[in-house]
Amino acid sequence: MKPEEYFGVNAGKVWKALKDAGQPLTAKEIAAKTGLKITDVFGALGWLGREGKIEVLPSGKKRTFRLTE
Repeated sequence: MKPEEYFGVNAGKVWKALKDAGQPLTAKEIAAKTGLKITDVFGALGWLGREGKIEVLPSGKKRTFRLTE
């Protein structure tokens, strides 16, 4: 599988998890909902961030992620 396919598929899983949740999620929560390894979640978040599809929100010491509106 090409890197573009690998990261693109994972980005789709992360996007769907964020859409279904309807609220900001941490990377750990996304990993739990998608079954992806945390490193794959961060790769997918990077992909979505590059495309302008997510927002990063500070939440105390953690970061949460949500889809852009």
